[in-house]
Amino acid sequence: MKKGDLIWLGVLGLVILFLIIPWTHQVFVAMTQNHPYFMGFIKVFILATMGELLALRIATNFWKRPIGLLYRAIIWGFLGMSFVLIFDIFASGVSAALTKGLLPGQGKLAFAFFTSTIMNLAFAPVMMAFHRITDTYLDLADGEIRNVPRIQLAKVVEHIDWNGFISFVVLKTIPFFWIPAHTITFLLPGEYRVLLAAFLSIALGAILAFAKRKRSGH
Repeated sequence: MKKGDLIWLGVLGLVILFLIIPWTHQVFVAMTQNHPYFMGFIKVFILATMGELLALRIATNFWKRPIGLLYRAIIWGFLGMSFVLIFDIFASGVSAALTKGLLPGQGKLAFAFFTSTIMNLAFAPVMMAFHRITDTYLDLADGEIRNVPRIQLAKVVEHIDWNGFISFVVLKTIPFFWIPAHTITFLLPGEYRVLLAAFLSIALGAILAFAKRKRSGH
């Protein structure tokens, strides 16, 4: 086990300890309820960035800092803020639709399944495409934000593997990973949903990295 592995696991352990120690758990819940956007930013800023680092570690077999890491983390943070709003919008909408009989079934499982399914079919592809575009901007800008305005959107769009994005990210990860995983997410109380989504990004990053290594024969 390399030094970087120990550091990464240590940070993850600190996050978990913060969540399970009773008095810090109370702080977490109170902060999430009173400052949802701020906490959404922090949760995804930390955990999704850790997932990105882990995926690169698995794919290359060593720890490597992605170019523009801080900017990538900030983008993750703002996506976390959007999750706070989007999760509530879809949860409230599905709850109303079930009450009116516009969707079949009743109870927590039906609510969680339909919320996850509709959200992932309607919102997730747009969010994923947006994130693919921002990542590509940073790649082409060599991680320097001052270089971003010089890069034309057409060049960014041309650089993205849209066939892989549609055939794998949209058509495989959404039905086979995100819909089942977010069904579990929406079975939880509201204050834990964005948190679990952030943890899930670590899991998916690891799965995709292992798959990439297998395809490359490493």
